[in-house]
Amino acid sequence: MDKVEIKIDGATLSLVRGDITDESTDAIVNAANSRLAGGGGVDGAIHRAGGPEIMKECRAIGGCPTGSAVITSGGRLKARHVIHAVGPVYRDGGHGEAELLAGAYKRSLELATENGLKSIAFPSISTGAYGYPVEDASRIALGTVMDFLKKHSGIKLVRFVLFSEKDFNAYRTALEELTSTAASR
Repeated sequence: MDKVEIKIDGATLSLVRGDITDESTDAIVNAANSRLAGGGGVDGAIHRAGGPEIMKECRAIGGCPTGSAVITSGGRLKARHVIHAVGPVYRDGGHGEAELLAGAYKRSLELATENGLKSIAFPSISTGAYGYPVEDASRIALGTVMDFLKKHSGIKLVRFVLFSEKDFNAYRTALEELTSTAASR
């Protein structure tokens, strides 16, 4: 199995190839749309695996702005919670996409902390149908998570669950770049 792990101030940051719906972390993150309406890709897979309870909770919440996140139960999933994070649709990188993507990751981590969760699994948000280049998105995702773990102590495990070998390799390369940059400071 493809897997990479590093330690950050008592927490573990892990990259794995796999299916996020199989994760038994306290929460898994859904790459949601702002209407919380379900959809394709990760979103559809999580709703199918978790059952109708998740959609019922999403409808009660109503929506979520881009760059933020909301939390529901995990329905029939192994994970107790689903954090629905809304990443940006990529246009050209000049419309605040990086800030919105970082915001979706940061708000997900804040919700996990606020709810006393110790472990969370992320997909690669916005890199599917929303068209965010995975090389750029991986650096934003990992940088945001690494900064958060350095400043907050509640979360003990952050796992990025990457479905394709291409995405896994992009995240591994970004992690190597970020850790070598941090080590040289």
